[in-house]
Amino acid sequence: MFVKKIGIDLGTANILVFIPQKGVVVNEPSVVAVSLDDNKILAVGNEAKEMLGKTPENISASRPVKDGVIADYKITEAMIRYFINKVSGKVRFFKPEVIVSVPAGITSTERRAVIDATLQAGAKAAYVVKEPILAAIGAGIPINTPFGNMIVDIGGGTSEVAIISLGGIVSFSSVRVGGDKLDQAISDYIRKTYGVAIGSRNAEEIKIKIGGATIVENNKSLEVRGRDLISGLPKTVKINSNEIVEAMQDELQEIIKGVKDVLRETPPELSSDVIDRGMVLSGGGALLRNLDKLISQSTGVPCYVADNPLLCVAKGTGMVLDNLDLYRRSVISRK
Repeated sequence: MFVKKIGIDLGTANILVFIPQKGVVVNEPSVVAVSLDDNKILAVGNEAKEMLGKTPENISASRPVKDGVIADYKITEAMIRYFINKVSGKVRFFKPEVIVSVPAGITSTERRAVIDATLQAGAKAAYVVKEPILAAIGAGIPINTPFGNMIVDIGGGTSEVAIISLGGIVSFSSVRVGGDKLDQAISDYIRKTYGVAIGSRNAEEIKIKIGGATIVENNKSLEVRGRDLISGLPKTVKINSNEIVEAMQDELQEIIKGVKDVLRETPPELSSDVIDRGMVLSGGGALLRNLDKLISQSTGVPCYVADNPLLCVAKGTGMVLDNLDLYRRSVISRK
């Protein structure tokens, strides 16, 4: 396959791969299953996620990216190689150029680790671009204008809040709260309230089906199966959506604090732009029902959910790939 350019949204929860003219061709969990006996990669992506919480002691299924940065270098390299091979084939005539998204608060050492892992995985050239910039580009925000644009990108491990003007980040906050922490909050609530232990996949399913950011009148309910902490036997309990809202409030307030911190640091000229234009929500967390309303009520600033928020960063990598020369000087970091 003749794939010359690849964009990778290297998320804590999911990896999305974008190819110009084709769009998002891969959207799989960033999970890798490893055999502990010989350190061999057994499965990556969807297949590995199926193993989470179900593996024998000689197999470990884990996420090598924690809070948006590489926690396990070798496994991350293997994961990136897997996805590059998946879209361009193991046998290829030339190596592709690859753009990878990274958190805004990434250190130079962490940035170098991402670039090195991508080059080792088979890239000809590796570029890294900060996630809020890519999310803004993918959401259709004109980042190169002399106006203040605010983006809130809520991923699996982190929530990145940034004010962007003239192609750069003016002020930002990175909060280590995302979809994973919200899932954990749901799991902890059910454990404390009902004495039932549930897994992270169950908690995520509850969040998607009945979760929300604000109390609602049409309260939905759901039966949840888990393990009774006293008897150790399977048990089914019934929970409602307002309970899930309550369970996640502390984590949601942390995200709102990050938004307020950025608004406080924003120069007055850009603040007026943000009030006029509002802020844009992107990332998988933006899909949480009524989150835009909660943030708007808490800050007094209009808040909108981007079209296809889950794909914003991946689409941003594609737009940068299509215009490498334009973005090379302003937003790209390269080895």
